This record gives sequence, structure tokens and C-alpha cells, in this order.
Amino acid sequence: MENICAIRNLTKVFFVERTGEYVHALDRIDLDLNRSEFLILLGPSGCGKSTLLFMLSGLDHPTSGEITFTEKSHDNKRLTCTVFQEYALFPWRTVIDNVAFGPEMRRVRKRARYREAERYIELVNLTGFETRFPNELSGGMRQRVALARALANDPEVILFDEPLAALDAQTRRVLQTELVSIWSKTKKTFVYVTHSLEEAVLLGERIVLMSSRPGRVKEIIDIADIPRPRSTTNEREVKVLAMLAEHIAAEVDKSMRREREL
Repeated sequence: MENICAIRNLTKVFFVERTGEYVHALDRIDLDLNRSEFLILLGPSGCGKSTLLFMLSGLDHPTSGEITFTEKSHDNKRLTCTVFQEYALFPWRTVIDNVAFGPEMRRVRKRARYREAERYIELVNLTGFETRFPNELSGGMRQRVALARALANDPEVILFDEPLAALDAQTRRVLQTELVSIWSKTKKTFVYVTHSLEEAVLLGERIVLMSSRPGRVKEIIDIADIPRPRSTTNEREVKVLAMLAEHIAAEVDKSMRREREL
């Protein structure tokens, strides 16, 4: 597959001013992102998944190592865009105005940016809600608006920081199905952080298993051959889930032993 981003020897160390301590969050991460893939970052709490995502987005920078994209930003467009758990919508803007915000900042003509906004609103199944404000929408609908807004920026890579974690189980399952459909239609590269083993198997093509802090790439599991739609009930999916559960349990146990020894 075509490489879109290379992460090499990436290390991140934080200084905690309150305690005067250094926290080793990530250690020598080597990872390639493939064009148009759905990549999952999975690991125990505190292993640096979100930290890695923020560095991919440019919101944070590595202590050492590098992240290299094969393409350069052009026409004022960012290479990446992030969808957060908290939606991060402008409460004073309607749905269509929120989605059109990125193109507006890039000085796209008004007619063109609203035409694009309407296309992505339709893609996330929110046609008819264009003039609603965020506080008039359910949590699931607000997350769809956040996704449409990210897509309207036309990035090469869309980064997801546990975007469905705060939703109820039924809404989360519906949006998981829609995410896979949108990914297959747009052919964008999706990089998705989750704590959920089932979500990792339902969504991903490759699952990057990370160790407890400092986060390292422990293993990469390729599940692109599992047919869609997935249900986590067929034999291959059950085996992958069991392996993931064993990995997470081992890493959590390792982390707890380390803390007891301090």
C-alpha cells in the first residue's frame, strides 16, 4: 500500500511543573500510515495514544524523532484534521455554518463552501438539520456535525480521539457503522484512538497495540481480510478480541506492578 506518513524513532517526554517530574509518554515509535486505511491505536490508559494523535495533528511536538508526510499542504488546507470526543462545535453557528467554517477560513467562495457543506451534511445523514444549532441536536448528531466539518476541510488524514466514547451504546453502534461507510466512500486515511476492543475490531484494518507507559508499538495486527459488516461474533473476530484482551490485561498488570514498586 502507498505510504502517506512515516513516524520514526518518535519519543515524547513531558515536564510536569507541579511535581517537578519528567513523564516519559512515548518511546521510539516507528509506524507507517497507509493511504486510505482505517488505523486503530489501542492500548491501556496512559500509554500515549492521544499524545501520538496530537503530534500527528501538529497540536504537540516530539521530544525527538520525526513525523514526515509524503504530501505537502496546499491551498491553505491542512494535511490532518481532528475529531474530538467533546464535539468542539461553535454554539452560535448553525449546522451548515459549522461545517462551512474550514472552507470559509481558506477563503473559498460562499456559494462553493455551502455547496460542499451540504454535500458532507448529506454524507453524515443530517439533511434537514442544516439550520439547527448544536444545542438543538443529540450527542450523536453533534458528533456527525463534527465529522462533516472535518471532511469539509478535505484533509488527507482524519484523526479521531475517542469520538464515540461519551455516547450511549445504541447510538455508538449506529455511528460506528456510519463511520465505516463514510471511510469507504471518501477513501481518506482514518487514525482512530479507542479503549474499546470491540470497536477496534469493528472499525479497523490494522490495529496498533501499544504498551503501557512509556508507549511503544508492541504489535500491529492486520485484520483487513475480515469481511464487512462485522459483528465481533465470527471465529476470526473472536480470536482477535481474545488476543487484544490478553494484551491489555498484561499491560495493565505490568503498569500496576511498576506503580507498586515506586
